[in-house]
Amino acid sequence: MAQLFAIHPTHPQARLIRQAADIIRGGGVVVYPTDSCYAIGCHIGDKAAAERLRRIRQVDDTHHFTLLCRDLSEIANFAKIDNAQYRLLKAATPGAYTFILEASREVPRRLAHPKRRTIGLRVPENVIAHALLEELDEPLLSTTLLLHDVDEPLNDAAEIRERLEHLVDLVIDGGSCGILPTTVIDMTHGDPVLVREGAGALAPLGLVATA
Repeated sequence: MAQLFAIHPTHPQARLIRQAADIIRGGGVVVYPTDSCYAIGCHIGDKAAAERLRRIRQVDDTHHFTLLCRDLSEIANFAKIDNAQYRLLKAATPGAYTFILEASREVPRRLAHPKRRTIGLRVPENVIAHALLEELDEPLLSTTLLLHDVDEPLNDAAEIRERLEHLVDLVIDGGSCGILPTTVIDMTHGDPVLVREGAGALAPLGLVATA
């Protein structure tokens, strides 16, 4: 059965953050809060845990996973970024955005899009998520907690644990964090292209809504 950690949203308990990081390092799959909605993640180097993410989300290998990063410099280790892309990323991070970028050699081949060699990257503006990333000292492989049989991401930690108690190892209860996923921006072909409008505002990116 999945464990449930109630972690303070602005003053995370260091002991619980360490325990959560140990679960991830040990191959665990963890639900955690972000600045958009709850997400589900695992260790970047754990192939079996990544496959568990795919099964929970019911997605294939063309689904873009996201590397949750501490800051812009860490993004630059895992993606090929030119000057124009860097300026846009700097204007929009941290925040509720996922950027599709060309993966660097630091990204395991099995995690990148099989045809495009791209990967999603983001820097969250959430205290718990940042504390977890600092403890891990590396990115977290992640995806939005959007199950196949619901229209919106789950937002209540108790409900999440009830739904996924035999599928994940830990649910971090950081309180309500919204039901909008990140705004997704494809930056692989010059000008940024809006893929999905979500929690992140479009104005900092110089974009407008498509509808």
